[in-house]
Amino acid sequence: MTQQEPTTSELSDQQEIQAEPIKTIRIDQCDITLLGTAHVSKASADKVRELIATGQYDAVAVELCPSRHKVIVNPDAMAQMDLFQVIKKGQASMVAASLALGAFQQRMAEQFDIEPGAEMRVAIKDAQAAKLPVILIDREIGTTMKRIYRNVPWWKRFVLFAGLIESVISKEKFSEEEIEKLKEGDVLESSFSQFAENEQDLFHPLISERDEYMSSRLIKECNENNYRHILAVIGAGHLNGMARHLEAQSIANPDERIAQLDTIPPSSQWLKWIPWLIVALILGGFAVGFMRSPELGTAMVVDWIVINGGLSALGAAIAFAHPLSILTAFLAAPLTSLNPTIGAGMVVAGVETYLRKPKVGDFNRLRKDTTTLKGWWSNQVTRILLIFILSTLGSAIGTYVAGFRIFEQLSSS
Repeated sequence: MTQQEPTTSELSDQQEIQAEPIKTIRIDQCDITLLGTAHVSKASADKVRELIATGQYDAVAVELCPSRHKVIVNPDAMAQMDLFQVIKKGQASMVAASLALGAFQQRMAEQFDIEPGAEMRVAIKDAQAAKLPVILIDREIGTTMKRIYRNVPWWKRFVLFAGLIESVISKEKFSEEEIEKLKEGDVLESSFSQFAENEQDLFHPLISERDEYMSSRLIKECNENNYRHILAVIGAGHLNGMARHLEAQSIANPDERIAQLDTIPPSSQWLKWIPWLIVALILGGFAVGFMRSPELGTAMVVDWIVINGGLSALGAAIAFAHPLSILTAFLAAPLTSLNPTIGAGMVVAGVETYLRKPKVGDFNRLRKDTTTLKGWWSNQVTRILLIFILSTLGSAIGTYVAGFRIFEQLSSS
């Protein structure tokens, strides 16, 4: 019986598997094989499966952080999110940004008819089947996003935020140039670069630092666990940078470097003082107004309450908040604006969460709902995040508008 010749499609798949970039580097007595993968390529997942099946490796490292790993192994993890704690810890904006980024990646997956990170799922599944330890070497996505935020000048942060919103709203297909960029293998870089005004602002914390971080993690694992041969499944965009660090053995103290790269850079000192300076100016304006006449002082206070509270309430209303939450925004914003340690959005979102607790179904539909603008408003989880953001934004705008109104009254009286 003659053996059937492989089809053109099968030959193409085999060629893609063979073409996957791979490099092995020795660190003391440990070999580290870096496999560069493309997150939109089935061939990458096949190559991972092929290499693990050889039995050459005693550990498999993946370009995942604990949070992203948790989502892969436990898709229902979002349902366990405590919104009260998210709001209390000031993480609402970061969670909203992560969901928007995830929505962008989901749109990408639907166009290519693939599941993002398929090769990572195969690596985890096959490593566990072979009873090999799975090592998570990437930095926490929240830390990376915060370091990106700190690395971008404050006036460009609005561009990033607007870009995240646009990525959810947009229904455009990816161009050939964008598809080629996606094949370079770093899904985070590909996502951010779609709407970044200046990619250089993102490159260092998004790529260079993670090259060094993941290299440090691999060296640490080699030193502490005496592995003979580690297979590291990483995005192809990281392969050359990580290879340079490992071949040059430039990371003398991996623990120290990991700690440094996990640190969130402090914000500029002058930015911390701006809210307090604004409060001092507003209170000073009230004092001057009452000294000139009780009527003027009262008019200024009324303007402050109506403008600040009104715009915060408008933000909550735009997000379809509960009527009591909208009232809370109106009452809380004029007071929280005079106390920089607490924001109106925190109070309003807390009230909304108490009045309308998200159901399990809301959490289960997050991945699907966040891919459309309508879904953000219909899902109670994302609606609470929107209430937090929009009521905070309304109060911030109200602070400046009311502040100008107060000093306008002082100058004309």
